[in-house]
Amino acid sequence: MTKNTVIAWSFVVALGGFLFGFDTAVISGAEKAVQEYWSLSALEHGVTMAIALLGTVAGALMGAYPSDRFGRKRTLFFIAALYFFSALGTALAHDWYLFILFRFLGGIGVGVSSVTAPIYISEISPADKRGRLVGLFQFNVVLGILVSYLSNYLIGQGGESAWRWMLGVQAIPALVFYILIHFVPESPRWLLLYRNNRDEALRILKKVNPIHYVAELESILASAKAMGNGGASSSLFSKKYRFPVFLAILFAVFNQVSGINAIIYYAPRVFEMAGLGAQSSLLSTVGIGLVNFTFTLIAINVIDKVGRRKLMLIGSVGLIAALAMVSHSFYAENPNGLAVTAYLMIYIAFFAFSQGAVIWVFISEIFPTEVRAKGQTLGSLTHWVMAAIITFVFPMLSSSLGGGTTFLIFTGCMILQLLFVWKLMPETKGKSLEQIGGTMMH
Repeated sequence: MTKNTVIAWSFVVALGGFLFGFDTAVISGAEKAVQEYWSLSALEHGVTMAIALLGTVAGALMGAYPSDRFGRKRTLFFIAALYFFSALGTALAHDWYLFILFRFLGGIGVGVSSVTAPIYISEISPADKRGRLVGLFQFNVVLGILVSYLSNYLIGQGGESAWRWMLGVQAIPALVFYILIHFVPESPRWLLLYRNNRDEALRILKKVNPIHYVAELESILASAKAMGNGGASSSLFSKKYRFPVFLAILFAVFNQVSGINAIIYYAPRVFEMAGLGAQSSLLSTVGIGLVNFTFTLIAINVIDKVGRRKLMLIGSVGLIAALAMVSHSFYAENPNGLAVTAYLMIYIAFFAFSQGAVIWVFISEIFPTEVRAKGQTLGSLTHWVMAAIITFVFPMLSSSLGGGTTFLIFTGCMILQLLFVWKLMPETKGKSLEQIGGTMMH
């Protein structure tokens, strides 16, 4: 019963990931209709597409403040409200400026969600199930992307106002998310360290770990005391947190210089560069979504058995090989479109199995509780800034350097990632958050 309770709590919070994925991808089906509706120039259209990503960076930047100040649970209510009003606002807007304001608010929801949801799940999960449960967040992101593509396809048959329904339908899962949050408790670690509420923290820990809950509470308090916990005033950039800060930044940078956003955002363009027709390119994009979903599901089922580091080692080798083959294909005078498609599917499989599944788990684990929200914010912010940079420069890189050189650069970055994982990345599977925090300080 206890195990199922924690799984249920984690799944509810991971729905924030579903809305994250849905909100990110849903605009792809509406963007042409939106451009025509307001007769947008190329610059205005670019702003319309990028504004949610800017909101995501802003949300990631501010994510630690509400999470530490008001609690993980209250922040989740705030996220649900942002998604709900963003969906309704974009669906009903008759003014372009209002439209981009509501898209920006949705982006803030994505950014704050990428900080708060993984933290919450990591803080209520038993050590031996934490990888799988935090991995539910990434699984839901990928599921949200897939469902948004399917939703866009079904709603897209509905005439010239279909784009409004595409964007507005997100209000339904956002409302469900808001209602379900009422049934999850506050993070016991937040209650202890930010509200000194020992009784309530103990009650929740008893549900999570009915046998060793008292020992776990004492471990949390002892760890906080040993760290010199200053609650919300603890500075993330003090010397003692230098190693986890270094790990979080590098991990988030490598996540994006793998080229993942370039492929997710520009998949049809990449396939057309390889010689596929427009319809075949769209079909291949759906294939990428399915592969991403399948291998994310496999990864979250083995992450606690195999370990984070081993998944990253396997993934890094696979990514290097797949990207090298894509690069080699583009250097040929007449690239084989089917071969490029196959190599990119292999690439997506290895990415979903490693980086995609591990990033939010690993970053949510490596910081002590008193700076966990700030550390998650740093990792998330780095991730989204790099995502924006890669998304922005990829069209220019691919047109000026060509596909071969562009993917060769991504290959080189993954060789560096392999060295980073091999030499520097610690294993965190099966350890309590307090054990990991203590290890990181030495």
